[in-house]
Amino acid sequence: MNIALAQVNPVIGDFDHNCRKIVESIEKANRAGADLVISPELAITGYPPKDLLLKSGFVDANIQAVRALAAYTKNGPAALVGFVARNEAPVGRLFRNALALLQNGQWMGESYKSLLPTYDVFDEHRYFEPAETANVVEIDIGGRRIPVGLTICEDLWNDEHTFRRRLYHRNPVQELADAGASVIINASASPFSVGKHAFREQLMGGHAAEQSIPLLFANQVGGNDELLFDGASCAFDANGNVVARAKAFEEDLLLVKMDDLREARIEPYPQTIESVWHGLVMGTRDYINKCGFNDVVIGLSGGIDSAVTAAIAVEALHGNAALTAKCSSPRVHGVAMPSRYSSDHSVRDAETLARNLGFDYRVVPLEKIHSAIESELTPHFENRPADITEENIQARIRGNIIMALSNKFGWLPLSTGNKSELSVGYCTLYGDMCGGLAVISDVPKTMVYELARDVNRRSKREVIPNSTLTKIPSAELRPDQHDQQSLPPYDVLDAVLHEYIEEEKCAADIVARGFDEAVVRDVIRKVDRNEYKRKQAATGLKVTSRAFGIGRRMPIAAKF
Repeated sequence: MNIALAQVNPVIGDFDHNCRKIVESIEKANRAGADLVISPELAITGYPPKDLLLKSGFVDANIQAVRALAAYTKNGPAALVGFVARNEAPVGRLFRNALALLQNGQWMGESYKSLLPTYDVFDEHRYFEPAETANVVEIDIGGRRIPVGLTICEDLWNDEHTFRRRLYHRNPVQELADAGASVIINASASPFSVGKHAFREQLMGGHAAEQSIPLLFANQVGGNDELLFDGASCAFDANGNVVARAKAFEEDLLLVKMDDLREARIEPYPQTIESVWHGLVMGTRDYINKCGFNDVVIGLSGGIDSAVTAAIAVEALHGNAALTAKCSSPRVHGVAMPSRYSSDHSVRDAETLARNLGFDYRVVPLEKIHSAIESELTPHFENRPADITEENIQARIRGNIIMALSNKFGWLPLSTGNKSELSVGYCTLYGDMCGGLAVISDVPKTMVYELARDVNRRSKREVIPNSTLTKIPSAELRPDQHDQQSLPPYDVLDAVLHEYIEEEKCAADIVARGFDEAVVRDVIRKVDRNEYKRKQAATGLKVTSRAFGIGRRMPIAAKF
């Protein structure tokens, strides 16, 4: 049996687009000699559809789309297609996360997801009823009835040898093996995060080896709001070895010949920092295109964060060639907004970046606007000394300028704050936090520098000016200001933040790791007190295991 893994990039709720992608995959797989095509989880609706599922007509439209797709299997391979089924039982949630088997032009049957995640970014119990049993389906391939074990994403994530504490009482893979499955298929929408790919392959290879059954994994690719899906669909032999892997961070169709697994291709998976870059580029491109924007606008400070954000935007909208060689990038607009405290090199570095990347560059000075606001407010400040108020006025003027250009020209504003700043509130509401997409809001400051160095290395030229990489970080909102006057060194800060946010460690545990207690408690205090800012931040692309947003739900009015 030849199986094709259709790694497609769906648009949530765009049934015509999603069906067209699946049809193209079926036709391409047919030409390649496939007997069966596997689409990702909820490929018809796109994942995650969230409360669109509750809208009148949405689920019916997705079912009609599956019926229409069946016709394309009449003279070609069978297809397993991810969709939303109705729960026909009188009790339970209204829907099921399902796979439809389409063959010979007919809808032959369906199978349901057993394990429904409700942690991190997932909330499937809100909508779906779990399957009571795992499902082995016999598929007719050339007159042979082949027992295929069907799973959907989370159904694999409950292995007793991998997880210290299992979340579910059932193990669908074991159930399928006991029921006589000759191959395990997993249709998935598994989001990307740093290091997850290696763990995912370890998990799936362990299942295959333990059951002595080949396992095939078809993953979604693309960006949907904050979630990034890296694809890298793959196949494992009965010994748990990776024998096939599709491309990462782009659409692909991977043919796996089950009778000779040695013939499949194995695409390389990017190294850690490069995988983050590719994920951010893909997520930025998809957010812009799927939301209907054409151009983006970025406030340029001459610093590392805005430089990396601009480089990501240029590759997202104009391709990698725009980084490797100087060429025009007309869909990206950069705005330098110098204040009385901006250094000469900040404006110079911003201009150099724009010249290196070929995007539209303009300068809007703040002094006249800043002075006018100060003049009007001074009588109301009752002779109080200057403080953070005056600093934030500058940041908010910049936010106003960016939003004005966005409104006038329809450009999507990209905010440039990193995870380190957002964690401790080193950012200004309605100022530098203004934006429609926060590209690097889940990237720690130390990783921002890694991304910059890596893109220069891969581009084989100085895309991001070396002076931007070597200068002392500063918001330049007061004379001689630099970040370390308010924050610990970024390598220390990021290490503490990792322990507190991603590892969920308490202060005592972090101090026990060798960190200064005063620093730890100050960082934790800042993280907790700035939850209100993060609740008002733009949507940010998730690249770590614990990002701010839907995956980290913290109260604002709380003490612990």
